[in-house]
Amino acid sequence: MTRARRHASALAEPIDPRLRACDQPGCAGEGLFRAPKARDRLNDYFWFCLEHVRAYNAAWDYYRGMSSHEIERQVRNDTVWQRPTWPFSSNGKRTRPEDIEIDDPFEVFGENAPGAKPDYRMRDVPPEERDALAILDLPPEVTLEELKARYKVLVKRHHPDANGGDRQAEERLKAINQAYSTLRKRLAA
Repeated sequence: MTRARRHASALAEPIDPRLRACDQPGCAGEGLFRAPKARDRLNDYFWFCLEHVRAYNAAWDYYRGMSSHEIERQVRNDTVWQRPTWPFSSNGKRTRPEDIEIDDPFEVFGENAPGAKPDYRMRDVPPEERDALAILDLPPEVTLEELKARYKVLVKRHHPDANGGDRQAEERLKAINQAYSTLRKRLAA
């Protein structure tokens, strides 16, 4: 047996339960399960039997005795792995996230990103027109000429003949045609 295997197998061996009794006063059970003694001593353990470790865990409250401000500070500190943080500003003023310019070549942070703010220009647009604008990737203030130009580009790109008869391209083209007719009716009126 290699040295590494012997070391690994020694670590995997269970603790002999006859060596440790349950730390609950009056219990004669075997202390097979460990539980931290206190919030500030997480590497110092009580050893309990299954019944008493379940009771201990049910009553355990890591934040007991802390004020709401201390809890908030602890949670914030845990979110950055107890490392120091500072604002993204070189002049000492706080920088708001919406004021930061980000180069976004793959449009990861665009309007369709999770948590993105809604486009307030779309607030008064009916849902069917909003969907049509999204399908054609156009802004709400599109002109008839811009609509026609965008439609021609998308038809060339998604036509089944240009995609080897692909069924997905055919379905996409159907959605493009429907969106185009919906917006054309609005702009022609």
